[in-house]
Amino acid sequence: MKNLNAVELTRRMVRIESTNPGAGEERMETFIRAYLEGCGARIERDFIEPGRNNLIATIPGENPSPMLVWICHMDTVVVGSNWMMEPFEAAMEEGKIYGRGSCDMKAGLACALSVFRKTACHVQDGKMKLKYPLRLICTVDEEGDMKGVDHIVDSGFVTERDWVLDLEPTNGEIQMAHKGRLWVELSVHGVTAHASKPEEGADAVAAAGEIISLIRKNVEKFKGTTVTFGQIKGGYQPYVVPDECRLWMDFRTVCPDDANRIMGIVEKACEEAKSLVKGVWTDYRITGNRPGVEINRQSHLLDSLKKSVFWVTGEKLEAGVFPGYTDSAVIAGRLNNHECLSYGPGDLKYAHKPDEFVEIKDIERCERVLVELIYELI
Repeated sequence: MKNLNAVELTRRMVRIESTNPGAGEERMETFIRAYLEGCGARIERDFIEPGRNNLIATIPGENPSPMLVWICHMDTVVVGSNWMMEPFEAAMEEGKIYGRGSCDMKAGLACALSVFRKTACHVQDGKMKLKYPLRLICTVDEEGDMKGVDHIVDSGFVTERDWVLDLEPTNGEIQMAHKGRLWVELSVHGVTAHASKPEEGADAVAAAGEIISLIRKNVEKFKGTTVTFGQIKGGYQPYVVPDECRLWMDFRTVCPDDANRIMGIVEKACEEAKSLVKGVWTDYRITGNRPGVEINRQSHLLDSLKKSVFWVTGEKLEAGVFPGYTDSAVIAGRLNNHECLSYGPGDLKYAHKPDEFVEIKDIERCERVLVELIYELI
């Protein structure tokens, strides 16, 4: 396959459904493998589960490390309803490409893929040498449980010394810090009784209500850290004192708040609820814990990316905060890698929505910045 620019690659990949849950990433992996075939890069597959493989492509450098790693996910969220545009047509109108995944993050993947293949061809033809390796990692399940990037870390495809850049939509900004993400499933156990004799039972739903109120009041005292009580289930009938209530909580933490501090609040709330609703008891399990990531202003990758952006756009940028959680944040948190950044085309506020789109000028800008980053860094 011939070299394609990032705009054309974006349109081709938007036409490949890779929803999660749904169609999955298998067709995207096949397309990317075919596009990279013959460019001289080493291609590896990292098996996650049937039909779902991470894809890793590497161009060697004169020194084995650190590597410049571009990491992008192949999956998208489900289509959803209320679309006016066709979600997999990749229509172009008024300087925009529409479609599910156009913004998050097939445009970013297209920029990385386009520049990676052209670089690999130049190295293969002897027109270019790299001081350090360039690696492209295409992951599965970023829009789910992030199984792909977890396995990338477990398999050693990225290290604590590497320069890691994800191409998530950042609206022209360089973003480095991430809120942490803590998921807790809490169960409140009580005793059933007739509603006319509530004193004979222990109301698990009432206790859960107290816990919610106590946690919410305490988290509100923190600066930036938030909690969402995303789901609650309990009770049988209006006339039965409920003996069971389950509550799911999503905490988004800002340093120095962490899981230990949050769980201290949860445990204290449970103890107070037990004193308010006699006869109940509680247990919980942490179902997800991703630590927050702070800005490293001494980052070599940050300095190089700032220079590359300035060369292309004339803008002097500083590192900011990515509002969600990315593959690079997982790497930063798990490996204590302080060289992880986000910079890509599109605006996150249009991701996951009906009529998702990315502006063509954003794609072209990002593609040029990646070219400059190679010359600046490796």
